[in-house]
Amino acid sequence: MRLRRPVDIWHKPALSAFVAMAISDVTLFALDRLPLVLYTSAGAMCALYGHGLPYAARARTLPWVVLGMVASLGLALTAGALVSSTALLVGCAALLAAVHKMVCDATRIGPPGNLIPTFISASAFFVPQRLGQVPGHLATALGTGALAWLVCMAPALVRPRGPERIATARALEAAAALLRTAPGPDGSGPAGTGHVRHATAAAVNAAWHTLFLVPARTPAKAAARAGLERLLVRAESALGGPAGAARHAGGCGGEHGGDGRVEAGRLDGWARELRRGRPLPEVALSVAQAEEWAGVAAEGAVRACSGTGESGPRRPAPGRPRGVRAVAARLAPGSPLLPIGARVAAGCALAGWASMAVGVGHPYWAVVTAASIYQANTTLSWQRALQRTLGNLLGLLLFTALLPLIHTGRPAMIALALACQLGTEACITRNYWLGSVWVTPMALLLTEFGSRQPAGALVRDRWIDTVVGAAVGLVCCVLVTNRRAANRIDSALERVADAEAAALRLLTAGAVPGAYDARETGWARDRLTACLVELREAAKVAAGEWWQRALPEERIAHAEQQGHRTLAGLVRRLPAPVPAA
Repeated sequence: MRLRRPVDIWHKPALSAFVAMAISDVTLFALDRLPLVLYTSAGAMCALYGHGLPYAARARTLPWVVLGMVASLGLALTAGALVSSTALLVGCAALLAAVHKMVCDATRIGPPGNLIPTFISASAFFVPQRLGQVPGHLATALGTGALAWLVCMAPALVRPRGPERIATARALEAAAALLRTAPGPDGSGPAGTGHVRHATAAAVNAAWHTLFLVPARTPAKAAARAGLERLLVRAESALGGPAGAARHAGGCGGEHGGDGRVEAGRLDGWARELRRGRPLPEVALSVAQAEEWAGVAAEGAVRACSGTGESGPRRPAPGRPRGVRAVAARLAPGSPLLPIGARVAAGCALAGWASMAVGVGHPYWAVVTAASIYQANTTLSWQRALQRTLGNLLGLLLFTALLPLIHTGRPAMIALALACQLGTEACITRNYWLGSVWVTPMALLLTEFGSRQPAGALVRDRWIDTVVGAAVGLVCCVLVTNRRAANRIDSALERVADAEAAALRLLTAGAVPGAYDARETGWARDRLTACLVELREAAKVAAGEWWQRALPEERIAHAEQQGHRTLAGLVRRLPAPVPAA
């Protein structure tokens, strides 16, 4: 229940969704068609996605989000028009919720994940309508989805390189935190740096993947991306230890010292400049990194001339599946996402049927509650159930307090719905229960636009649905175990061992001046970093599951320690000290 600091860019999705919903809601009010607000909200809420992506990648990703939302809405509306059995509709909503969960996890689309499409589609299953009305409602959702795309792309006119600058700034800040970690009591090494080191590796890895998505089709764009890469390499040098960071900075001890605090301050200063949109700072280059960028730029020029790819100062390592192939691989038979999907399907169906058994006429809220509590493992799901229950209870109290204002008219309802949308995004990254306080009245307001219901019955039904959904969802979470979580650790350990072996072959062979060697070292570093991040995530997920074999804790600890030492060797190999440019 402890509150955290809000995510640094929470205002970006909040304002995007606010603008998209405000335009659509005001338009419906002017046309006297406010009952259509559920369908416009389906498209407008797509503006919550993709804000961590560079604009070129965002332009490609958001249409898939919109199409997925509209397809889910179409299935729900069609089923609602053709099927009269409430129990069968609950089963269909549960299956669709499971698909949302698995696809969102496989695509790694990020927050708000599967919650928005599940809420919209689960509500649509129980909206009375005729089959002939479905195409018009889908066209409405598709139109507001196009509006959401325009709203999300509009900031590119002001700060076209904002997302990649923020990703690089996060890596610089994480590296600064690692450099500031205090030495252990015996002076042998940093105390408790495992979490900080993992956070730094994850931030650097995420920043590299963000930069890989930035096109460099012109010399100006290539130069801008190369400037961010120089900063990112500087942040990455912290993984080689304070001495490695000092050497990369051009120092030989002295002012940098053993703890790297001066270098940490410099990294934080650069991060602030990136976030404020100031010109990129000048960063010292090493001989090896200069050769790497020159070699890859030459390779990119050849690719561009031959039509096989685009030019750029750096490209991701070859051989790794991307796009649709990567998503298909994560959903293949044996995937750890399949038990999660089974949990969601069983939990949502049983929660909806249990809600019907206690007398709730439209049990979609129980389905949404059950779907929302399922996280990566049982422990996190238990925490989310507590957060959801508390947040919904407080949200119902807030909704009850707002009833006199709601009943003043439709303009007040629109204003309150938009205010709740902003409140949700401002609070949900601090803690999920605090965000749920605002989600609940917003969801109730969206249903109120379609048909007015007695306030007492509405609040009572939502409270029953919340308790039933959370309780039944947790029972299914315990009964449907994810035995594949431990298998994921075995696969991650194998990948770390393979990546480390390839890296050790490079290190034992000795550095050879030239772009080819520098590029291979960079690829080995990227691969080992990604494998270490995956291993830590797999260990966290498996540690929160129950009823499975003992985890190989010693193997995990040894693999991480050895892997980080090898990674430090790769980082130190690239940044040989040279005078700053």
